[in-house]
Amino acid sequence: MSESKLPVADSATVRAEGLRLMGQHRRPLTFVVGLYVLAAVAGLAGPFLLGRLVDAITRGTTPGFVAAVALCLAGFVLVQGLLSRWARRTGMVLGEKVFAQLREEFMEQVTSLPLSTVEKAGTGDLVSRTTNDVDAVSHTVRFGVPQVLVSVATIALTVAAAVFTSPVLALALLVGAPLLVPVTRWYLKRATAGYLLERESYAVLNGAITETIEGARTVDALSLGPHRRGRIDAALRGCFEREKYTLGLRTVLFPAAEFSFWLPVAGVLLWGGWLASQGTVTAGMVATVALYAMQLIDPVDMLIMWIDEIQVGASSLARIVGIRDVEADRTATDAVPADDSLVVDKARYAYRPGHDVLHGIDLALRPGERLAMVGPSGAGKSTLGRLIAGIHPPTAGTVTVGGVPLVDRPLDELHGEVALVTQEHHVFVGTLADNLRLGKSGATDAELEKALSDVGSLAWARALPDGLATAVGSGAHTLTPGQAQELALARLVLADPHTLVLDEATSLIDPAAARDLEFSLSAVLAGRAVVAIAHRLHTGHDADRVAVVDHGRITELGSHDELLAAGGSYASLWNSWRQES
Repeated sequence: MSESKLPVADSATVRAEGLRLMGQHRRPLTFVVGLYVLAAVAGLAGPFLLGRLVDAITRGTTPGFVAAVALCLAGFVLVQGLLSRWARRTGMVLGEKVFAQLREEFMEQVTSLPLSTVEKAGTGDLVSRTTNDVDAVSHTVRFGVPQVLVSVATIALTVAAAVFTSPVLALALLVGAPLLVPVTRWYLKRATAGYLLERESYAVLNGAITETIEGARTVDALSLGPHRRGRIDAALRGCFEREKYTLGLRTVLFPAAEFSFWLPVAGVLLWGGWLASQGTVTAGMVATVALYAMQLIDPVDMLIMWIDEIQVGASSLARIVGIRDVEADRTATDAVPADDSLVVDKARYAYRPGHDVLHGIDLALRPGERLAMVGPSGAGKSTLGRLIAGIHPPTAGTVTVGGVPLVDRPLDELHGEVALVTQEHHVFVGTLADNLRLGKSGATDAELEKALSDVGSLAWARALPDGLATAVGSGAHTLTPGQAQELALARLVLADPHTLVLDEATSLIDPAAARDLEFSLSAVLAGRAVVAIAHRLHTGHDADRVAVVDHGRITELGSHDELLAAGGSYASLWNSWRQES
């Protein structure tokens, strides 16, 4: 696995996953296969009866016999239709169950991924796996598995019936094999790698489009439109080249397969005609085997088509299953913190090996204090905040809580102790109450209203059409950016951690309202350590201490008054900000 991509499972792992799913659903799968076998057997009656009818007419027969054969033929067609419908319906239900299980397992694994890994991989790869790849596997499981089952059963039984009718005549069915087998082997040898590259190209395209949409304001502000269009065009060219390659494989496979389908029919008629002239077989046998040869065309054609589709599904399944191979970025222990004190000791961090963005950070966060973290953009403030929140493990040094490294704490417990709120707010589809209960699953309505009141949001929440029961998120009531950010802060109040990291958490609220909100939060979060990362310097004025971060180092640390008296970079920033405001 590269540093920028999530892993992809190998062929053996994908096969093992397929066998695991089949083993867990063995009984319903056996029932579905049984129905398809019965349907295929019923379908074999038609050529057999027509062959017997040809021989009977050749020898001379009665209208009654012809009528009886026709009635039997109609009966078998009806039985085959009913069995096929039952089998297809049962197979679709089974496919839905298998896909539902696979999807739930995948989503559980995705939501358990280390955030540091997700951030390094980028949104494009993960979004592609949760959309394009899941859809491809869904299509294969729902439609591909039933079609492959019926095709294999029909082919096997049809060949067996042809051999039973006349082994020597059935040899003609192999005429197309010398062309079909090598071409199919040639295709399969190249298709898996080709479709994996194709799915990866979709991930690159998704990433380019997603990043452009999410950063639309920045793109406009910095006139980056031509650059972003160039990036998307390059991704589209990559998709085009990958799809052109796989299309080239199909243009070899499908014509060769189509030609090889009709060779057995011609072979049976020619070979059978000669055998009939020698008295080895009857005309009815030739007609029966010829019909069986024609009957093989559809299932073999379907099987070849689904071999191609299954390559897409298998490639997507490899990307989905590959999520399991993501290595944990920490190993939890049973060590219990002695207290809530959080200490950063000589911490370094690098997104890429050898390129540190934090250099030997030392910081002791006092329980209950409010620390403001200020500095220029790109100085490393957010990265340091993520280390303090336990999202990124340091590449060197330690970040401990109560003497225990954050990387030794179980994630579910750590997230209840140290919380991070960023300017990237999210409103999930559901009611306003559902969104709030993400902070505390068992919260009562009274607790929800209390949290909303603490962040100054109760008035607009009660004004919603259905109050807390109002559906919000995509396709429902749209919250303003400010309301969405207040919602995130209300979740934080409900979560009740002992240490908070607020990374520009009020940036989408107007300055006056943001200041009022910060005062309200100060009262609500009294007794908890708060790290406030902000560009608004009044945050530093209100804090107990201010840490100035520049070029990945804490260059100044002290109270607002102490740093003003020192006359350093913070004093310069403060004086400049005061003059501008």
